[in-house]
Amino acid sequence: MALDIPAVQRSLKADGLDGWLLYDFHGSNPIAARLAGLIGAHTTRRWYYFIPASGQPRKLVHAIEPNTLTDLPGETTRYAGRLELEKGVAALVSGTNVIAMEYSPAGAIPYVSRVDAGTIEFIRTLGVQVKSSGDLIGRFEAAWNEAAIQTHRAASEKLYRIKDQAFAYASARLAAGEPVHEFEIQQAMAAWFRAERLVTDAPPIVGAQENAGNPHYAPTAAVSRPFRANEVLLLDLWGKLDQPGAVYADITWVGFSGQPPADVEAAWSAVTAGRDAAVRLVQTRLSSGSELRGWEVDRAARDVISAAGFGPSFIHRTGHSLGEDVHGNGVHMDDYETHDDRRLLPGTGFTIEPGIYLPRFGVRSEINMVVGDRIADVTGPVQKELVQINTV
Repeated sequence: MALDIPAVQRSLKADGLDGWLLYDFHGSNPIAARLAGLIGAHTTRRWYYFIPASGQPRKLVHAIEPNTLTDLPGETTRYAGRLELEKGVAALVSGTNVIAMEYSPAGAIPYVSRVDAGTIEFIRTLGVQVKSSGDLIGRFEAAWNEAAIQTHRAASEKLYRIKDQAFAYASARLAAGEPVHEFEIQQAMAAWFRAERLVTDAPPIVGAQENAGNPHYAPTAAVSRPFRANEVLLLDLWGKLDQPGAVYADITWVGFSGQPPADVEAAWSAVTAGRDAAVRLVQTRLSSGSELRGWEVDRAARDVISAAGFGPSFIHRTGHSLGEDVHGNGVHMDDYETHDDRRLLPGTGFTIEPGIYLPRFGVRSEINMVVGDRIADVTGPVQKELVQINTV
């Protein structure tokens, strides 16, 4: 998708910025590379692309890679030696006071912190203040167009089908008196992924009982336990359509093989209450046209879970951005691992997935949301009760 320069300039003016300086060296800034249409391109030298709030963009590329930014509008300057580079960068930002770069103060948001400290220091020596491009990334790199949203919804439908098949498979095996291991369930799910023509960067998480208490547990052929009666079964699966521009969906559901005990029910009730509080905040705030930031969504879920007595057992952020990678570059629902003060913007998709992790078991509920103009949709069914897994 081509970078919409007039739209970028309108955003720069609205945010009080004099420009946006995109910079990359050897793929160190994939955000800039994606915006410039250079993902997969072979570049070995530093390049800069400056979009001013007014006027024509400007490019600075190395003399041995003169065609690096030819698909983007603007005048090109070439450099070879380091002194020419320094002079060229100074000319790019001449006349500006405050610009945006892929920078996060104190490295607070690693997904945004793509420009090295030395480059930021150099820009500052030119008398220019550098601010984070976090919200610009949300608008122009992390936001989905309607075609991308449709790929997300299609992937979501497929994931829900696979989830249902997996619980049915486990239930049938237990009801038949046959042992079923986590790895077997995972491999069955992998086959269904192939049948649905979904691609993913890693196999699904299948965690039984105490392994469900490890947020990133994944069984292997060598490390897998049987799933038995009277146990929690957690399934976390994510994938996207096998086509260019497709974006991910990512869901987690939990079942129990028998009658859930009081402690499992209590943890599940707290998780779903926290999830629903976060969803309400997103939908209420956006419908009123009010600004909403990622950390506030995390706080809405975390406060409910903490009030229920499970705060210390909720050990990750409430949700993450979705994109062409399962963890996208947009705003995260986070006031725990980071303080994400980026705004939720139209066209962005993300997860809400609070979890409680205890030594004996764990539970998590994960849904996806897509932000529109003054609306935010949950893109799939929302789990209310634990899935009943039959044992007889």
